[in-house]
Amino acid sequence: MRTSRLGLAVVVFLVGALWVGQGTGVVGGSAMTGSSFWGIVGVILVLGAIGLVVVEWRRSPARR
Repeated sequence: MRTSRLGLAVVVFLVGALWVGQGTGVVGGSAMTGSSFWGIVGVILVLGAIGLVVVEWRRSPARR
């Protein structure tokens, strides 16, 4: 697994998780708080990050 893509996936996952928290009102303190748009965008980012990790794991030479 490439370290750069894994690092990108971690950052995207964390940003997505933060946006889910803000969109659902769990994390307060911004204009994004309580907006369902940001909750949905956050879920999409989290799923994209998980997808990237799965793709990189499948492409890993250690699995072959």
